[in-house]
Amino acid sequence: MSYTYDYTKATADERVARRYWRAIKMTLTRLVRAKTFHFDGKTYEYLYHMYNKTWKNERGVEIPIFRELLMRYQHKRVLELGNVLAHYYPVHHDIVDKYEIAPGVMSQDIVEFTPQQKYDLIISISTLEHVGWDEHPREPDKLLRAIEHLKERCLAPDGTLMASLPLGYNTYFDGLIGNGRSPFTTQHFLKRISKKNYWVESNWEGCRTALYGRSVANALCIGIIRG
Repeated sequence: MSYTYDYTKATADERVARRYWRAIKMTLTRLVRAKTFHFDGKTYEYLYHMYNKTWKNERGVEIPIFRELLMRYQHKRVLELGNVLAHYYPVHHDIVDKYEIAPGVMSQDIVEFTPQQKYDLIISISTLEHVGWDEHPREPDKLLRAIEHLKERCLAPDGTLMASLPLGYNTYFDGLIGNGRSPFTTQHFLKRISKKNYWVESNWEGCRTALYGRSVANALCIGIIRG
């Protein structure tokens, strides 16, 4: 007898049952774990969401941080690089994503995107580390070109750009940070300290040896540029 199960043959009832059981596990996990984390002088609640199982990875901290920032720019022009937030909340801002096809998403390479009007806020959640790095042929420095393009061609003079990048994934980016050549004017660091997905504020020295796990970051850099 096979010890594996072919989920592609699951019935509708089985799929519903799995989703129901996953929701129960998420709820029970939330009850027994710490509820909050700290970042840049503020306290946030960890996000528990079925999409991408946020209680197991960096989305549990990224989404609360960026959503709080987004709420402060409700009536401003906002651009998101990488279609991430729409999987968790309704959004009403512009989104550019080269690969994801979805309603309201502009499928365009960010280094070729030139808006008619610049943005007050530009955000990017675990997306920039893929630019150039996961393309063929690989162009590591395309990351810098993308950030420079966002700053010079897309960001309003008094605007803010904030992006999160996992450490240990793109060694070119890690090298920039380690050699004091960060493309950001300010950067913060968060470190995952347990399998319970608890995160604490840290610094480069505390995160430089962090490994990127199986689709799970163990450290994040959150960089900021002011227009």
